[in-house]
Amino acid sequence: MVAFRGPLDNFRRRGTAVASTDAVDSARALDAALPDIDWTVFPAGTVRTHFDAPSGRLAHVALGPESGPRVVLVPGATGSKEDFVLVMPLLAAAGYRVESYDLAGQYESAEAGPWNLTPPRAHYDERLFLDDLFAVLDAGAGNAHVLGYSFAGTIAELALLERPDRFASLTLLSAPPEHGQAFRGIKRIGPISAFTSARQGAALMLWGIRNNLNRVPPLRFAFVRERFRLTRRESVDDIIGLMMRTPDLRERLAAAPVPKLVAVGEHDLWPRELHERFARAIGARVAVYPAGHSPCEESPHQLARDMLALFAESGVTPAS
Repeated sequence: MVAFRGPLDNFRRRGTAVASTDAVDSARALDAALPDIDWTVFPAGTVRTHFDAPSGRLAHVALGPESGPRVVLVPGATGSKEDFVLVMPLLAAAGYRVESYDLAGQYESAEAGPWNLTPPRAHYDERLFLDDLFAVLDAGAGNAHVLGYSFAGTIAELALLERPDRFASLTLLSAPPEHGQAFRGIKRIGPISAFTSARQGAALMLWGIRNNLNRVPPLRFAFVRERFRLTRRESVDDIIGLMMRTPDLRERLAAAPVPKLVAVGEHDLWPRELHERFARAIGARVAVYPAGHSPCEESPHQLARDMLALFAESGVTPAS
């Protein structure tokens, strides 16, 4: 059981970081004690289905009371719904209906793609990912708390601006904090990113993941390697290309009335100061965790705690 603190304990003013140095933070202690797990196993009660989206059949999971407010967790490039295995039960235990799905072309949604659209298209583009997300959101009643992870953060931002009626809050997890060539600010390889193509950038990213440069635990690494076996390489290439043309949405996001959270690891790909500057620009709060690019894996209790505080701020919470 996780002890969740109130919003004022978790957040500072908009655009500033949440301190994560509290020695008695029970959520941080729980995260520090996490074992390596079998990432293919979802919590008891999880409903596994396929969702018919515009791009094709998407692998979909849901957990928690069907009558609870919806939380939709959207994974990024080379990711999948399994990235949220540790977060989903924490949010479901608080009374939320938590959903996730594999993006078109990724893992168990590998058969979904632009060739299934009417008319067919040649590439995975922003419109494809947006329309799939809208289909998921429109399949349920009411507005939803939406989390976009990494590349999917940009898709969630675009979705909020196009259909604000479907959003109760927005969480951006390790999302690109810069527009245009989003990789230019990345540590170490940022300076050379301007000279690489989308396919070369994807190859570099895949090489790092396949060689476990992030030093993830053995069971996690085994799952990642298996996931690569199904994920379509062209979908990764197209997503990296989209990230090289990240739109500047800061002014419009700042005007969006829903509460927003920028959640990142202190060792993320992008420096912390870029995330904090982006959060200030869009009127979001910032939470920083002792993690890398994947706080949903490394700091799930802290992430869930801060998301629940954000949900409380929105007023869209389970009926008491």
